[in-house]
Parts: sequence; C-alpha cells; structure tokens
Amino acid sequence: MNLFSKKKYKNIPIENLVILAQQDKLDAMEELIKRVQNNIYASFYYLSKDCGDVLDLTQEALLKMAKNIKKLKDPTKFKPWLNQITTRLFYDYLRSKERKPQTIPIDKKDDDTKDRFIINDIPCKTCTPEQSSINSELSCFIEKSIQKLPDSFKLAIVLREFQGLSYEEIAEITNTNVGTVKSRIARARNKLQEDLKQYIA
Repeated sequence: MNLFSKKKYKNIPIENLVILAQQDKLDAMEELIKRVQNNIYASFYYLSKDCGDVLDLTQEALLKMAKNIKKLKDPTKFKPWLNQITTRLFYDYLRSKERKPQTIPIDKKDDDTKDRFIINDIPCKTCTPEQSSINSELSCFIEKSIQKLPDSFKLAIVLREFQGLSYEEIAEITNTNVGTVKSRIARARNKLQEDLKQYIA
C-alpha cells in the first residue's frame, strides 16, 4: 500500500481502525499502535520505579495488543480492553519483583469531578523558556511523588488521570469495587497535593 493510502488511516476513528486491524490490514495496525503507544508508555513510566523496564513493558503491551486484537468482539470497548492488558502486565511486573499491591479500607468518598488533580495540564506549548524549565522541574517532582505512592494508589491515579477512565472502569480492571477505587484516588490526590505544597513553599 502506498504512502497516500497510509495517510487516510490518520483520520479514521479508532473503532474502525480496530476492525481493519482485525482484518489483517497492517497499515491500520501501524496507525493504531502510533495512537496508543504514548499513553501506554506514560502509564508504565509513572507506574514503574525502574525506568529501565518501561520501554520493555510498553513493547510487550503493544505486542499483546497486536496478537490478541482479533479476540476483541466489540471494537467500542478497545480502550478498556487495552487498559486491562496494561494493568495485567503491571501486576505481572510487580509479582516478578516479589511485591504485591497494598489494600486500604473504604473510609472516604470522593466526588467524580471535585478537586481533580489534573496532571496532564502541566505542560504548556506556549511557555517561555523559563516557564518551560519550571514546568519540566514540576513534572519531575510530580513523577517522583507518584512513584512514592503505594502501588494500588499509583495504579488508580494513573488510570484515572492519564488514561481518563471512569471509577467503574478502574474498578473492573483492578477487580475492586467503586468505593475502594474512589478512596485510593482521593488518598493519592491528597498525598500529591501535600507534596506539591511543600514544593511550592
């Protein structure tokens, strides 16, 4: 297929790309990988304390996606399906490090939109060099704060803030209930905000 034909895939909705990829259209699979690889990498980057494993985890997730995409019966469910692949790989990674996600009691409720900690809003394309430097330093600080969170908190906040999943989707992926997910995210946000206050001070 020529370059002109490849370009047409850039404007195709992701559900249609999934269908084409399931039909062994290699250019559709290539475009699908291009669209999701950054999000997968970002998720593992914030989840894993060992940066050396991030690229390997990302490549493994993309490989599993490509190998198993024909098993996805509903293309509209592609995003949660891919997030399940990412989450399972992360849990396998934890087990390989002989670590287990921590659990917490349900003792705090969190509104779906209230006090949302928007990590993705930090980068600014129109910033001056000084502002960009500050933003880069702040992003690094937030990254370190996320890395210090318990694994269960870390996974919940990354799925929520970076993948944009609902509480219900996170609960399904992590095999917990919505109340537990809300509690973990609320505690993670509180911790990040506390750390941020110390940074600003």
